[in-house]
Amino acid sequence: MFDAIVIGSGMSGAIAAKELCERGLKTLVIERGRKIEHGVSYTDSLQPWELPNAGMVPEEEALRDYPVQSHCYAMTSANKDFWVKDSEQPYSTPADKPFDWIRGNHLGGRSLMWGRQSYRLSPMDFEANAKDGHGSDWPIRYDDLAPWYDHIERFIGVAGSKEGLAQLPDGEFLPPFALNDAEVQFKQAVESKFPGRNVIPGRVANLSKAQPHHEELGRVSCQVRSLCERGCSYGAYHSSLSSSLPAAERTGNLTIVTDAIVHSIVHDPKTGKVTGVRVIDANTKQGQLYEAKIIFSCASTIGTTQILLGSTSEAFPNGLANRSDMVGRNLMDHLYGLSVVGVLPKGPNTFYKGRRPTGLYIPRFRNVSEPGSFLRGYGYQGGASRMGWRSAALGKPGLGADLKERTRKLGPWMLYISGFGEMLPNPDNRVTLHPTRTDKWGIPIVHVECAFGSNEQAMTKQIIADGKAMVEAAGGMVVNTNTTPSTPGLGIHEMGTACMGKDPAKSVLNGFNQAHDIPNLFITDGSAMASSGCQNPSLTYMALSARAAHHATEFLREGKI
Repeated sequence: MFDAIVIGSGMSGAIAAKELCERGLKTLVIERGRKIEHGVSYTDSLQPWELPNAGMVPEEEALRDYPVQSHCYAMTSANKDFWVKDSEQPYSTPADKPFDWIRGNHLGGRSLMWGRQSYRLSPMDFEANAKDGHGSDWPIRYDDLAPWYDHIERFIGVAGSKEGLAQLPDGEFLPPFALNDAEVQFKQAVESKFPGRNVIPGRVANLSKAQPHHEELGRVSCQVRSLCERGCSYGAYHSSLSSSLPAAERTGNLTIVTDAIVHSIVHDPKTGKVTGVRVIDANTKQGQLYEAKIIFSCASTIGTTQILLGSTSEAFPNGLANRSDMVGRNLMDHLYGLSVVGVLPKGPNTFYKGRRPTGLYIPRFRNVSEPGSFLRGYGYQGGASRMGWRSAALGKPGLGADLKERTRKLGPWMLYISGFGEMLPNPDNRVTLHPTRTDKWGIPIVHVECAFGSNEQAMTKQIIADGKAMVEAAGGMVVNTNTTPSTPGLGIHEMGTACMGKDPAKSVLNGFNQAHDIPNLFITDGSAMASSGCQNPSLTYMALSARAAHHATEFLREGKI
């Protein structure tokens, strides 16, 4: 018997485990994927010429085993073992509504491959559902979560600049990774021509300057190598393996089991509480039951939904904690892949040295300082870089001295910005269990039905129009646009299927991430989100996890659960 079980070791699960362990609870972390080790299991020491196929996954292999995962920009031959084989772990979608479910089943989960962009939701984000009537009203507001944002930012290390923006609250930041000269020029042009639009350094969970509490865990300052998706042996960016799990382990209260596929969560109808978790060994397919006083499900949005819907009983015939019929509903992802690329012919006559783990960020301005013909809004991520000798040598005729002279000259600055738009909660965007198909462990596979609606379609057009206007304001010439959003899911910000809310009839969780129906069940991964905002959500997942762990421990000690 454990005090607590945490399902999942990724972004939210490892933070929940750390917080529970530090509060004295004997905690079991259940991970469906294999065990990997920080540093030992990474490929960040390999040189480019040492990578198989120059970093590319062969087309035949990608089509056979990774038809979905290979859509992600971060998948290469250097880290393909971090990604699920779609051929071995299928799911289904309607033919006309594809959904790209990006997964990493191993200890630490997607915290090893994440983009590390770390932004707080704002007061307006927590109030949006109540204001416009879409989705469940959040049972908390920004002030409830602000101290937990502080707590997480200090622990993981977030580099950023303080800007005083209402729509993007400041945090506990390390020094920012500065904008380069062309980005500064872009910033000056945009902010001059469009008051209310701001161009700021991206806020990123890389240690620009490691602090003593980071160094205690063996983490050092970022080496700015831009190899983050391979894992970082320096521990310079936050992941479960570099910080959360080591912090939990040093308490002596942590137990981890890997290769453990969760079959279901056990519910006791007499007490109304959950009592344990049934798992299937991924390799032997033998069953095992682990028991605990409280359970945290942090298996990822779709993973948690699959577990809840599969945990049926006489008390919960439609799935655990699902009296509201809201489990699986309101699946959201961000509008993603809407980009504008421009050349800056009058960019600064300078160059730069080295790399950065982030670029620029343009916080939301539509329906903040400027009106929109849609609800909510969007931000942009991107950056500028200067083309080198290749721009002079490739695609142009030339030989000898003339060619050599051209290659000594730098090419133009290129500017890239990509919009991330908020998706409204919609109960018809839904995750269910397939009625007939099961995986190799006998568990029903998930069926995902999700599509962007009319609000997102209106937002798409404005994202491109505003992007073009900003590039042109900086003297840029637009050379390429991507006007079609990526398939839902490819933003890798899926959320919302076990949402928080004030009304138990319209939501799954209360203001402590505690199931309305079951007092000792907590859910703190992306499924808990009542709305998506337009900001990258991982920081919010972690803050919710830390806050819920604090309250769960207090409730347990007070005998309330």
